[in-house]
Amino acid sequence: HPNASATATVRSLFVIGPDKAVKLTITYPASTGRNFTEVLRVIDSLQLTAGYSVATPADWKGGEDVIVVPAVSTEDAIKKFPKGVKVVKPYLRYTPQPNI
Repeated sequence: HPNASATATVRSLFVIGPDKAVKLTITYPASTGRNFTEVLRVIDSLQLTAGYSVATPADWKGGEDVIVVPAVSTEDAIKKFPKGVKVVKPYLRYTPQPNI
């Protein structure tokens, strides 16, 4: 940024997955504190996605419904998620968080 100090530090956070790929990067300016609760929420979301073919909506908290990824058909989702699948649109299907 043209008005940013060239000598001020920034802090970056990197989350690396078991496959050694970068899953998340966040860069904070020196004036902004990090929110560790948000870091844990993102890690929970990444683990859910990797293990269950779901995604988490904005502002999701552990225990709330998750979204079935579009790559899973509704027919397969009904089989995969025995707690139920709520179909809002063909591409937007919710299910209770599968690992609780």
